[in-house]
Amino acid sequence: MQFTRRLHDPIRRGEVTCSVRIWKQPRVKVGGQYKLGDGEVMVDSIRRIEFDAITPELARRSGFSGVVDLLKTAKHGRGEKVYLVEFHYVDGIS
Repeated sequence: MQFTRRLHDPIRRGEVTCSVRIWKQPRVKVGGQYKLGDGEVMVDSIRRIEFDAITPELARRSGFSGVVDLLKTAKHGRGEKVYLVEFHYVDGIS
């Protein structure tokens, strides 16, 4: 799971614990561990949400200033399904 560089530090500090992704199908799985710096992002849950569930509050929880800012990053390829990925960061995983 890739994150824009400006989110790395907030994720490591535990300030960002979710991500909105627009995919054709899920690209991560619950329990999956994805390298980020010296640690890993561990996926706690993934669920499909409706597009209108992308609120300004959800955008801020995801580390973005607003919905438009989030959408510039959230869409990957030709995907049209919206997923909310909840995760936590674990430091020092090898």
